[in-house]
Amino acid sequence: MTPRQPVTDRRSQLLKGVLDMCLLSIIAEEASYGYEMVRKLDDRGLSLASEGSIYPLLSRLQRAGLVEGYLVSSSEGPARKYYRLADAGGAALEQWRNEWQALARSVDDVLDGMARSAPEADEDGGGGRT
Repeated sequence: MTPRQPVTDRRSQLLKGVLDMCLLSIIAEEASYGYEMVRKLDDRGLSLASEGSIYPLLSRLQRAGLVEGYLVSSSEGPARKYYRLADAGGAALEQWRNEWQALARSVDDVLDGMARSAPEADEDGGGGRT
């Protein structure tokens, strides 16, 4: 990654690593269908998620036994495929949440340390390198 990489590219890469966890969390709140999940993610600031990016993940989560899919007829067109959390999905979500919180704390520690040492690096005129 270069420093000039567009923010959307960087955010997209970060989202790819956590989107499955976010989907499980959305589904844990209530059973949902794909477009509804995209809308909920967007409402929470994850506007880069699209139906095209979540359906492969939902299929993978279903194959892994973490979610269950079922069809519900719709008066607005074809039946919608809803997803609900399987028991294994609840356990996985809890584990992933703990892993994410530990990782986020570690990243925050690194970034906070970087922010504290940045002015010192500029003082020697060499960016902190000798």
